[in-house]
Amino acid sequence: MDFSKNIDIQQHNLLNEPQPDYEKAEMDLLRDALRRSYSERFLFTTRLYKIQQTLRKAKITHKPFAAGK
Repeated sequence: MDFSKNIDIQQHNLLNEPQPDYEKAEMDLLRDALRRSYSERFLFTTRLYKIQQTLRKAKITHKPFAAGK
């Protein structure tokens, strides 16, 4: 099997993939956010605030992995 042909095919496919359009995606998210009502925005904000308060109180502990037990 000729591996150089496979590498050439893979590189060719990588070059032809469309590039993501981050600016358009960001604008779409902003447009969706502006379509929400004030009550939806308020409920979403309070949900984030509650999550923040819960995580602030959390005590994160870590037990090292013990292999063979």
